[in-house]
Amino acid sequence: MVQRVPQVASTSEVQNHLRAKRLRYLSKMKRVSAADRNKGPILEVMRELVPQDRSIYMLEVASGGGTHAAYISQAFPNVTWQPSDIEQRCLDSIAACIKATGVRNVRPAVRIDTSQPWQQWAGHQPESCDMMMCVNMIHISPIRCTQGMIEAAGVLLKPDGQLVAYGPFSIHGVISPESNVRFDEHLRAQNPEWGLRDVDYLTEVAQKQGLQFQRMVDMPANNKILVFQKGSKNDSG
Repeated sequence: MVQRVPQVASTSEVQNHLRAKRLRYLSKMKRVSAADRNKGPILEVMRELVPQDRSIYMLEVASGGGTHAAYISQAFPNVTWQPSDIEQRCLDSIAACIKATGVRNVRPAVRIDTSQPWQQWAGHQPESCDMMMCVNMIHISPIRCTQGMIEAAGVLLKPDGQLVAYGPFSIHGVISPESNVRFDEHLRAQNPEWGLRDVDYLTEVAQKQGLQFQRMVDMPANNKILVFQKGSKNDSG
């Protein structure tokens, strides 16, 4: 009787297997070129905003393919990052992205519909979030989604907590430059409920929820980062 000796995979075979396995993960990831382009500039601003002397719970709204969760979270080991989205394909993409990159401080994504009351936000409780973040959702969703997000931020953020929103906006009723005007027209042609929102309007909605407009940061490709902050416990009203 001939005894077969188990074959040991060569180093190249192991590497090829691991490479194929990673490609399978990547194939599930919703690759968004805009997210790949803006993740670096967004990270630089987040370095100024995220406290690094204590543990931080970050709720990311409308995480899309998971690019920002996987990339930005690596710079902040003190941050527990909670991605979310409404679409199952995005939730699947986030899971694949997190697994492929191997980040340890990102939780499994949860389904959140920002148009719904905060009580339906995947079990999040009042004053449970140190920060909330939203990238490129406001202009490609009905206005009720943005209103719902801001209303939830007013409840879910801890005192002094921040809501950080990235995207293109109109300012004092004016959209500029011309490329943003065309972009706004393109969005509204796709869906009349989409379009660039005005910073003054967002500030008004935020103030009603106890959030004050803090700053606006110019970003590449005619985008902005808006920062809103919840009042402290010592604030009256």
